Amino acid sequence: MVQASDKAAHGQSRPSGHTWRMSYDADIVIVGGGLNGPALALALAGGGLTSVIIDARAVAPRAEAGFDGRAYALAIASKRLLQGIGVWAGIADKVQPILKITASDGLSGQGPAPFFLTFDHAEMEEGPMGFMAEDRFLYRALMDAVQRTPGTTALFGDGVVAQEITTQGASVTLASGKTVTGRVLIGCDGRGSGVASRAGIARQGWGYGQTALVTAVHHASPHGGTAHQFFMPSGPLAILPLAGGHHSSIVWSEDATAAAAIQGLTDTDYLHALRPRFGDFLGEIALAGDRFTYPLSLSLAERFVMPRLALVGDAAHGVHPIAGQGLNLGLRDVGALAQVLVEAARRGEDIGAIDVLDRYQRWRRFDNTAMALGMDAVNKLFSNDNPILRAGRDLGLGVVNAVPGLRRGFMRQAAGLTGELPRLLAGRAI
Repeated sequence: MVQASDKAAHGQSRPSGHTWRMSYDADIVIVGGGLNGPALALALAGGGLTSVIIDARAVAPRAEAGFDGRAYALAIASKRLLQGIGVWAGIADKVQPILKITASDGLSGQGPAPFFLTFDHAEMEEGPMGFMAEDRFLYRALMDAVQRTPGTTALFGDGVVAQEITTQGASVTLASGKTVTGRVLIGCDGRGSGVASRAGIARQGWGYGQTALVTAVHHASPHGGTAHQFFMPSGPLAILPLAGGHHSSIVWSEDATAAAAIQGLTDTDYLHALRPRFGDFLGEIALAGDRFTYPLSLSLAERFVMPRLALVGDAAHGVHPIAGQGLNLGLRDVGALAQVLVEAARRGEDIGAIDVLDRYQRWRRFDNTAMALGMDAVNKLFSNDNPILRAGRDLGLGVVNAVPGLRRGFMRQAAGLTGELPRLLAGRAI
């Protein structure tokens, strides 16, 4: 077991206005130590709530990883949250600002259609539309912040094998036999969430028959901070700029059978398959990172909360990566749930009561469902070679690009600046 921090307030928790017969290891037990789990613990700590983060995986290998090309597009609102929980300073000099986004339709080897969509950060007062952050740097910054933050404990290398919810609290049993208790149990443990399945929460959704091929390339010409989304009949290709100017992360969606064949190729043949899709606008390219694959699907938990239990991020919803919004949606969940719990604790409410947790579900379920279905519709609209649909969608891209008001609206949505923002995502403390 690797213990990243040892500073949780063990023993009796002290919510104002209530006398509790049960003692707790922390106010909140968080299962899942990826990105959302530590972010939630830090957000809660800022409001005076203690947390224990539990993950079956060891922390060291991922935190010390070298360049592998895995990266996330962080919206402006997500940057604000990371600033608010003390993480941004650890990655600020390692991120790549996204200054422009282009979206185009086309066929492999034939280049883009004549109508396309361009978003330029100069049209926004807030600055860059987002930032590309490598997984290794973001994860390490989160781990460093957890280590130095009072009230957070991280238990790695010891997974949850059982959980129990009572009227007073929640407890989990770890593979080592250790039991950890809290007032609320939070599942941040991904689409195959053990927290959700042990609680009997079902999921609805469907697969796309597509697989994402993820890697990184080095290119001869500088990317200029531009992110490209190229829609092809087999699925979209995203080319996302990384720090330094000459590396980009690739998220390349293909039919599942074709993707399996491509992943099985040698690096030379893999690059040969990528080149006609990538084009030559950035000059010569070469593979620069490891190669990963992820099956693509839409997945929504039937409920986000139960008494003393809540789901966050992919444990609650899984969306197509077509707009790179998965982590941003998870961080919106983090901001909303932290605000709900901290405000309830300050009012002397039982933070595990279903009426409290329902506030989080009402806040986030519609937004997450709308995003999931919206990305599903976009993928279905563009992942085909129907000439009628092709003409309509190309015209639509051209219309949006020609109308400044529409274009800015899409930009603000991509930047995470629309809707009812949690305080941390609006740049304010809880």
